[in-house]
Amino acid sequence: MIQSMTGFGNASFRVQGSNYRIEIRSVNHRHLDVRARFPRALGFLEADVRARIAEHFERGKFDLNVFSAPDSPERLQVGVDLEAVRSYMKAGETLAQEQGVPGQLELSDLIGLPGVATATERAFAPDELQEDWPAALEASLGSLAEMRGREGAALDRDLRARLGTVVEVCDALEERGEEVAKSLRERLERRARQIEAESGRLDEARLHQEVVYYADRSDFTEEIVRLRSHVEQFREALDAGGSGVPTGRRLDFLLQEFFREANTVGSKGADAPISHLVVDLKTELDRLREQVQNVE
Repeated sequence: MIQSMTGFGNASFRVQGSNYRIEIRSVNHRHLDVRARFPRALGFLEADVRARIAEHFERGKFDLNVFSAPDSPERLQVGVDLEAVRSYMKAGETLAQEQGVPGQLELSDLIGLPGVATATERAFAPDELQEDWPAALEASLGSLAEMRGREGAALDRDLRARLGTVVEVCDALEERGEEVAKSLRERLERRARQIEAESGRLDEARLHQEVVYYADRSDFTEEIVRLRSHVEQFREALDAGGSGVPTGRRLDFLLQEFFREANTVGSKGADAPISHLVVDLKTELDRLREQVQNVE
């Protein structure tokens, strides 16, 4: 089954008494694009995340966030430089006494002054994450892949249904094309007989040549054959997606070929019903293209 590029996965893990949560989302993208955000203590895991995602997926824009769980013990350590505090307070007293500056320093003022407070977070060593982190990452990627698979199954059903509509429009175009060709031949023959009745002459060779010429200009049989061939290739690509083969780019290329043939049919079909059918065909192809943008 084909895979969608839309999904979500999550998992939790624990390191040295601290609880963390992984959340990963993916949406459609032409290439593989990974954005990862970590607490400072876990920043060294980014390379591992990128490598693991590349192993599992071919395309998509991935946003992965790792954050501390609400019940996780506080790891941030705040220190205060008391010498800096004394210096600021002494400077404040001097301003008040010698320069007559009113007011006094409050705790909230002091704690925000440069050099007074420092915050540090103890970093983890890589070997401290060997137990829970790999399993949690695989679990989050697994749940993401499962959701992408469910979305892919829905896409597969929709794409196949729309392909059926494309085939129906091709059938209608083929039938109308035969009617138009027959009508064209009859008009040319009536015109030739009229000329014969008026002038007493009929150039059978010229008549045959004109019939062939106009029939060839309006005949889109080859385009319909190629459209049917593209439908079969499209279905084969969907079937190949069941073995885990990325198919999005191939489907996108096939749709370009679909539109090329549809445009040619529209230019050849000098007939209002054919023009309406070509509009129906392009409308369905546009819907196919919108859906294919979500296929991995």
